Amino acid sequence: MSAFDAPTVIRIKRDGGVLPDAAIDWVIDAYTRGEVADEQMSALLMAIFLRGMTTPEIARWTAAMVDSGERLNFTDLRRHGKPLALVDKHSTGGVGDKITIPLVPVVMACGGAVPQAAGRGLGHTGGTLDKLESIPGFTAEISKERIRQQLCDIGAAIFAAGELAPADRKIYALRDVTATTESLPLIASSVMSKKIAEGAGALVLDTKVGSGAFLKTEEESRELARTMVDLGAAHGLATRALLTDMSTPLGRAVGNAVEVAESLEVLAGGGPADVVELTLALAAEMLDAAGLDGVDPAQTLRDGSAMDAFRELVAAQGGEITGALPAGPHSETISAPRDGTMESIDAMAVGLAVWRLGAGRSRPGERVQSGAGIYIHRRVGESVSAGEPLFTLYTETPERFGPALAELDGGWAVGDTAPTPRPLIIDRITSGD
Repeated sequence: MSAFDAPTVIRIKRDGGVLPDAAIDWVIDAYTRGEVADEQMSALLMAIFLRGMTTPEIARWTAAMVDSGERLNFTDLRRHGKPLALVDKHSTGGVGDKITIPLVPVVMACGGAVPQAAGRGLGHTGGTLDKLESIPGFTAEISKERIRQQLCDIGAAIFAAGELAPADRKIYALRDVTATTESLPLIASSVMSKKIAEGAGALVLDTKVGSGAFLKTEEESRELARTMVDLGAAHGLATRALLTDMSTPLGRAVGNAVEVAESLEVLAGGGPADVVELTLALAAEMLDAAGLDGVDPAQTLRDGSAMDAFRELVAAQGGEITGALPAGPHSETISAPRDGTMESIDAMAVGLAVWRLGAGRSRPGERVQSGAGIYIHRRVGESVSAGEPLFTLYTETPERFGPALAELDGGWAVGDTAPTPRPLIIDRITSGD
C-alpha cells in the first residue's frame, strides 16, 4: 500500500507546503497509470498555480515526468558519415508564433538535425502540430523508427511527443482546460521534460514577454528562462534562451492554416519582417549551439533551399502543399473608424479571439478548426484610412463571431501618432549567466 494518497498530496500544496520528493514521484506515476483521477490532478495543478513550487520541487517534478516514459537517443545516427548536429528549439507560447515552421527547414538547410517534439494549442496560444495538420495529409503521429530515418535522410522530424514524458501529455491537456496554464513551475517542467526526453544535443528556448505570453512581466519571463536553462544543464542538455517580445502578435496571421500560409511566404524570401528576424536569430543560436560554423541562415531563404527542405519534411510526413490552405468559409471584417495610425494591438485579445473562432480547445481532445484565424491588415505603427480593413476573422461556425468580436473589443486602437518601436529580442540567457 502506498504511503501517499491524492487528497494528502493536494492538501500539502493547498496549504503552502513543500511536496516531498517521494510524494512527487508517487503522484506523477499514479496519475500516468490512471490511479489519480483528472479531478484530483486538476485540484493539485490549481494548488501549484496558486502556491508555486520551490526550485527543488520543480526539478523533481520535471525528473518524474521524464521518468514517466522513454528517452530517445540519437547519438548513434550518422549522416554523410558524420554524427548528426542535433539541436532543437522551443517557444513558451505566443500569438501568431509560427516560428517553428520556417525555422526547422532553415536549420535543416544549414546542416543541422532537428528532432522536434511539438505540442498542440494551449490556452490562448496556438500549437505547432495543430498548424501543420492543416496541411492536407500531414501527420505528426510517426514512429521512433520513422523519426530516426528522417533525421538521417533529411535532417528533421516534427512529431507528437507520444511516449515521451506521457505524464506531461496528460497534464498538458488538463492545464489547457482548467485555467492553470500561466504557472512558472508547470510551464518549465512541461517544456523541459519533453525536451530532455527527446534526445537533442542542444536546446534554444524562445521565452516570451508581454501581454500575449503566459507570464506577462520581463521579471517573470526571465525567471522562467533561467529555471529552464538550469533544468537543461542539470540533465546534461546544453540550453540557452532568448527573451522576446510578445506584446503584439507576431506577423499578420494568427490561427492554424493562416499561419502556415504566412510561413510559406517567409520560406519564399518574403513575409513579415518580425517573423523573418526572429526565425534568423533563433537559427543562428541553434547553429552555434550545434557547433555549425560558417553558415548563413539568411542565404537559405534567398536561394530557396529552406523551402525545398520544408517541402521534403512535409512530404516525408505524408503531407502535400499544392494549392491554397483551408480557410474558414465564413468571414467578418473590422474596419478602421477613422484616419490615423495603428497605435496598439493587444496580443492576448487577438489570441483569445482566435480561440473563440475555433482554433483552440475548450475541452480535452476537441477538434480544432484548421481554417479558423485572424488576418491583421494593419500592424502597429502603420497608417490607416477610415473604412479600410484592419482585421478579417475566419471560422467554420458563424455563431462564433460574437464571442470573438467581444474579445477583440478594446484590444486595439487607432490614434494620431505611431508608438515607440519595441525591440523584438530583449535579452539572451545562457548557463552560468
